[in-house]
Amino acid sequence: MFIDEAVIYVRSGKGGDGFVHFHWEKYVNRGGPDGGDGGRGGDVVLEVVPTLNTLVNFRYQRKFIAQDGAKGGVNNMTGKSAPDLIIPVPPGTVVYDADSGKLLGDLVEAGQRLVVCKGGRGGRGNARFATPRNQAPRIAEKGEPGEERNLRLELKLIADVGIVGVPNAGKSSFLAAVTNAKPKIADYPFTTLEPNLGVADLDEHTSLILADIPGLIEGAHQGVGLGDAFLRHIQRTRVLIHLLDGLSADPLADFSQINAELALFDPQLLQKPMIVALNKMDLPEVQARWETIKTELQKKGVQEPYAISALAKIGLEPVLWRCVELLKTAPETQKPEKLPVYRPGDDPREFTVTRTPDGGFKVQGAAIERAAAMTYWEFEGSVRRFQRMIERLGVEDKLREMGIQNGDTVYIGDEYELEWQE
Repeated sequence: MFIDEAVIYVRSGKGGDGFVHFHWEKYVNRGGPDGGDGGRGGDVVLEVVPTLNTLVNFRYQRKFIAQDGAKGGVNNMTGKSAPDLIIPVPPGTVVYDADSGKLLGDLVEAGQRLVVCKGGRGGRGNARFATPRNQAPRIAEKGEPGEERNLRLELKLIADVGIVGVPNAGKSSFLAAVTNAKPKIADYPFTTLEPNLGVADLDEHTSLILADIPGLIEGAHQGVGLGDAFLRHIQRTRVLIHLLDGLSADPLADFSQINAELALFDPQLLQKPMIVALNKMDLPEVQARWETIKTELQKKGVQEPYAISALAKIGLEPVLWRCVELLKTAPETQKPEKLPVYRPGDDPREFTVTRTPDGGFKVQGAAIERAAAMTYWEFEGSVRRFQRMIERLGVEDKLREMGIQNGDTVYIGDEYELEWQE
């Protein structure tokens, strides 16, 4: 089954918690703090595997959650970091943030990797907070929370040559005749419901990768017929073979219609080198109209139309060798822009304070919410450290400006509820 679009949920691992511990050993006076740091949480990474050519695996698994880091231990032992979660994807996968629509990456090369969610760092143990003034700190950090997001994966097949045309023009027959691919072939329109790939070996040193694109009709770029779901697979090809149905009522009108659909979907598609071939030349009625069609195609700017029969395997080899010639001079497909997953954006220290229906105050912001999640609320020293942090960030001044009073409730994000005391 061919699947070329999927939406998945990914979440990286949480960092391991730092440990609060003091060294106790016979004959060792004042051993001091020795709580270790937590381990790093696992990243979520997409990796290109060249043997894949579909996103069908994501039909059965849609949630991918990396492991959390291990907590720290005694004697300054750091917790074990979690392994990265590697998700294999086929070459040609375009990755978007499903919620914002932002492009995250374009994966085309074997082995290429993209970190889509970064694992949380491990929390620091109390040994890291020891100072000359505070030699026995009861302070530690919990691990940093992992990241989560919904991803939309879109597959664009990577082939040298794309075969386009109206339904029943003989595209699948052409692919079956020149490669070992076994596409479905029948005498009714829309036989091909999904793209097919095949490799044509012309000699021991020359081969072509061909993609058979399901038939296009007028309005395909707007979703008519099989819609525009498969038009994107043509974008990565470098040369197009435009097959015309020799039995069509008006092959020239079909030619103009398909070109119009390609241009409406992506104007750059018509900039690709195109070979035009009239199919079904094994039939006498098609042979009789060939010269007229050839003349009209040349008037439309087609320099060298071809006459072929995919069923009888007539005239196929010259078309393939012409593809080889065009590929030598055809421009490379547009190089994917190397986009970093993590870009400088809004200052994470920024925050907002709003009134809640119960008369409380809700504080939201990346830095303050992360700090709350990493605080050990059961240790007084950790709570005091959090209080100093909200003072440095300006949260305390903002709450006073909004008129907070003793006993009012302060919500930090959606997880934590505190009571304000001067």
